[in-house]
Amino acid sequence: MKKLLLLLLVLLPLLTFAQSITRVNPTNWWVGMQEPKVQLLVYGPQAGTLTYTVEYPGVTLTKTGTVENPNYAFLDLTIAPDAKPGTVRLVGRSGNKLITHKWELKARDNRPKGQGVTDADLIYLAMPDRFVNGDPKNDKFKDLADPDADRANPFYRHGGDLQGAAQKLDYLQDLGVTAVWLTPVIENNQPLTDEGGTMRSAYHGYGFTDHYTVDKRLGGNAAYLDFVQQAHTKGLKVVQDAVYNHVGINHWFVKDLPSKDWLHQWPSYTNTSYRYQPITDPHAAKTDRLVTTDGWFVPFLPDLNQQNPYVANFLIQHALWSVENFGVDAWRIDTYLYNDQPFMNRCNAALLAQYPNIHIFGESWVNNVVDQAYYVRNKLDFPFKSNQPGALDFVLEGGMLAALKEVGTPGATGWDNGAQRVYQALAQDAVYQDPNKLVTFLDNHDHNRYLSEVGEDVDKYKMGLTWMLTTRGIPSIYYGTEILMKNYKDPSDAEVRRDFPGGFPGDKDNKFTVAGRTAAENDAFNFVRTLATYRRTHPVLSSGQLMQYLPENGLYVYFRYDANGTVMVATNTTDKEASLPTVRFSERMSGFTQAKNVLTGEAVANLNTLTLPAKTAVVLELGK
Repeated sequence: MKKLLLLLLVLLPLLTFAQSITRVNPTNWWVGMQEPKVQLLVYGPQAGTLTYTVEYPGVTLTKTGTVENPNYAFLDLTIAPDAKPGTVRLVGRSGNKLITHKWELKARDNRPKGQGVTDADLIYLAMPDRFVNGDPKNDKFKDLADPDADRANPFYRHGGDLQGAAQKLDYLQDLGVTAVWLTPVIENNQPLTDEGGTMRSAYHGYGFTDHYTVDKRLGGNAAYLDFVQQAHTKGLKVVQDAVYNHVGINHWFVKDLPSKDWLHQWPSYTNTSYRYQPITDPHAAKTDRLVTTDGWFVPFLPDLNQQNPYVANFLIQHALWSVENFGVDAWRIDTYLYNDQPFMNRCNAALLAQYPNIHIFGESWVNNVVDQAYYVRNKLDFPFKSNQPGALDFVLEGGMLAALKEVGTPGATGWDNGAQRVYQALAQDAVYQDPNKLVTFLDNHDHNRYLSEVGEDVDKYKMGLTWMLTTRGIPSIYYGTEILMKNYKDPSDAEVRRDFPGGFPGDKDNKFTVAGRTAAENDAFNFVRTLATYRRTHPVLSSGQLMQYLPENGLYVYFRYDANGTVMVATNTTDKEASLPTVRFSERMSGFTQAKNVLTGEAVANLNTLTLPAKTAVVLELGK
């Protein structure tokens, strides 16, 4: 007995500090990538105390890095151009002890990937948890931090998944959609968090807890791969929603931080001010800038320090891995302005070097053109020059919504009111290198529903959608807008993230079908489909030039035109029928003798003077 106790006392320290490798990120890589170097994050008890070698022809270990936490090591590998696909053997040594880990080097395939989205596309934004539940068996798991699903609770998970989204690709195709943007699908193994006194789940997806795992409540990695492949088979592209600024409080590396500077740390908790002005303000205090960029978004979303080279490499490599592994086509970046901007340029450059056609557009929620231009390729003399190709166009959204609210009121004809707001936003496009790469929208998962913003006025609803689908940029429509879903963010965001009717077992109505929609809903759906289909089949509305005329008396006219066609959009924002003489537009209308109303199919008999109904946008295809 004494000998046994003595043996346990001798072995206990060894058992306590047993060295092992439990995780390697990236989980795999590929031969033939444009960048031959990759940095492996190796994790496990005392993994950072091992001496590493790599045993595989064509793969060289050039450097091993360690940090203050002994559970981490960082291995810099170089993959030779002639390296073959196979299983790489990572070997960690401690004295006479060998610890091995198999890491796969794959062959690249010919699947479409990084195709990009352009102004010829229409993006459909959906929140997977609230869209369609294709597999109720994956709604909840007891081993997750948030084990429940309850559709009766607006703040809990509801069970929508990737299988369900895949089942509705035909619906989206019929609507005229060409690209699907899902809010993040990466694992959010977050506990319920107290937000304003209410316990809420991370159903939205913006609190990552394992970058290399798609949330199993959505179906996991296999379901996401299948979703992308099905979308591509139907000619639809896929936009992945990325988050660099922060992770979830339950992220595996937050629970065992590699180093203190892995996150932005403050003497006491510091939230971002959400103020974007100090970033571009030449007079701003450094402290204000730091609070904006390095303060935490909320207490349960730790803020990543992208100036730490290991953090930066981890995020960049995950972006490349995601595109290569799943075959996504475009990259939407959450909370773009809160990130370290030199890091963002590095990440954008890495993606574009590997996938030259990929489109990258970030969320910088600002209200003026100068600040919006700062975060994209621009023509302004900023000390920092962004290389981001596109961005979400919050400025144009704000202009369109403000204009629509004044439609039919005395404000519609004001000097700076009504359609002047749209005109003025577009009039400043000269600050961008390519304004056509901006993504236009009327609402999203963080904003009031579009129909509610325009007072549930269907005329205004159609007018705004006409502008969005015929002006410059890449239009994006939020799920349910096409069937008149409505609501304000009152008392919370959950009100604008309600389940799509018909997407869940037991739903009374199925709005995915003609029979399940009301007459008004079918009218709205058909309106969107008609205009989206015309846009898709007539490149003039995407690649054509834009010429707009100053609004006069509440009438706003612009043209899209190229060598093959001309489309005129004439808007009457007043509450009375208006007569519009067209002699003013001879620069664009000269030589045209006829026109077809795109939305009704009717011929227009007199091009000299147009009759515009009250609160209406008319789309005319001009002919000779």
